[in-house]
Amino acid sequence: LIDRSMDPVETLEGHTARVWDVQWNPTGTLLASCSGDKTIKIWGLDGSKGTWTCKATLSGQHSRTIRSIAWSPCGMKLAAGSFDATATVWDRSSGEFECVATLEGHSNEIKAVAWSSTGSLLATCSRDKTVWIWEVLDDDAEYECLAVLNKHTQDVKHVAWHPTTEVLSSAGYDDVVNLYRDDPLDWLCYDTLTGHGSTVWKLAFSPDGSELGTASADGTVKIWRMYPVGNPEGIVGKSSDPHDPAWACTCTIAGYHDREVYALDWAQNGLLATGAGDNGVRVFRRTNADRNAPSYELAASVADAHTEDVNAVAWCPQPQDAGATLLATASDDCSIKLWSVAAPEV
Repeated sequence: LIDRSMDPVETLEGHTARVWDVQWNPTGTLLASCSGDKTIKIWGLDGSKGTWTCKATLSGQHSRTIRSIAWSPCGMKLAAGSFDATATVWDRSSGEFECVATLEGHSNEIKAVAWSSTGSLLATCSRDKTVWIWEVLDDDAEYECLAVLNKHTQDVKHVAWHPTTEVLSSAGYDDVVNLYRDDPLDWLCYDTLTGHGSTVWKLAFSPDGSELGTASADGTVKIWRMYPVGNPEGIVGKSSDPHDPAWACTCTIAGYHDREVYALDWAQNGLLATGAGDNGVRVFRRTNADRNAPSYELAASVADAHTEDVNAVAWCPQPQDAGATLLATASDDCSIKLWSVAAPEV
């Protein structure tokens, strides 16, 4: 039963190759996109026309596909990761976007970039099987590598920071998810989540950080819950440090996509969006309050949202009229689409 509307709002065209990623700035006033055409585009609402238009095109810094982008929590910086093995940081505090740093060190394609919740750390991951953690130094234009994490045995596809703590997750071609935290000596991988049957493409923490969603080439999305030390359920973590929490899979959402699930994002209102190699976009809502066995049902669905693979989905942080939320989707068909998704029932 699908009783939630998902209405097309606008199609944003301008990229000349597949669009790999879309990300809203923290206030939801700007949407950034990146592409195989080696550019980043910044889209904003044109008040006089009521339509979204391209406000800026950032180019000239990368020699290959730009695979991933991420806004800093303050909204003044945009990081980008490229198949040319470098990451760049763009600053817009002057009013224009300027490239203020190029981060070199990876030996192969960068697949994702992510800022920590404080904006003081930037993570990058690569086909070279590593995750790098960079510290932003005082002048905001210098970046120092704090750690190189080698816990994956294959291409690392995605990294995501916990929304309130300095806990980092990574996922990849080896079908696992790793969780890291800062340790007095170095960054420690304190848990590895196994259960997916193929590549884990995307990670998304719930807004409160108590859960982690993972999207995979096995066609499923899994929900993992964090259990603090001494939890009443008696779930014990794998870490050698007794103070580390445990993570356990509480739900598998399966049977809704016919191909690999590439895209995943969790809205502030609890809706979960996915995009896949079947060209479809799905929106799920939670149907119970059991944190140990949550269940989800399909709330909205568009079978052919795009004409080719859907690579990214991103919820606008700013609610629209009547509590609806804007969802941006990006595809191999070179387009970005905006959708209005009705608020979930309370």
